[in-house]
Amino acid sequence: MTNTAKNSPTVPHTSEKEVSVWDPLVRIFHWVLVGAFFTAYITEEDFLTIHSWAGYTVLGLLIFRIIWGVIGTKHARFKDFVFTPKYTIQFLKDTFSLKAKRYLGHNPAGGAMVILLILSLIVTTFSGLMILGIEEAQGPLAPWLSGASHSLGDLFEELHEFFANFTLFLVFVHVAGVLIESMIHGENLIVSMFSGTKRSNKTPK
Repeated sequence: MTNTAKNSPTVPHTSEKEVSVWDPLVRIFHWVLVGAFFTAYITEEDFLTIHSWAGYTVLGLLIFRIIWGVIGTKHARFKDFVFTPKYTIQFLKDTFSLKAKRYLGHNPAGGAMVILLILSLIVTTFSGLMILGIEEAQGPLAPWLSGASHSLGDLFEELHEFFANFTLFLVFVHVAGVLIESMIHGENLIVSMFSGTKRSNKTPK
């Protein structure tokens, strides 16, 4: 590839070399989720109102993403990026050998990470709702938790803290994976999540 091609700006999907991959809803979901999660993580119980609303935002985004993973655009659907464990493990081996296959959408490791993040965030937000209902008598679960014991609240606090930290760990692994894949295939995947476009898999004639 020439220096001119490398330094050229991202081209819309009408270009021969760039194709639209991430639809606007996926991109908005991704970056709003990043902001909401870190807002909730940083505020914790010190700013309960902000923490709670950030958590509600995360929960709403998760509901949307699950629905969009079924009815959304091609690369947003779970069936496009959920692979068998055996296939995913082989992809990871290929990645460490710096010979992993390039995917337009999520690769097998990226797809597995999406599922792990969704599951971890579901547990984090649900346990947060339980704590809010038990200890603060607030939130949508409060009417059913008025008689809950303090020990149950402590249990969900530990669960909430563990999965919040586990989610943060997954985020760091995710970022590392994005950087490694960007290096292997010579493209900026972070920019792609802003622009929505990626280089086509087809070799130009």
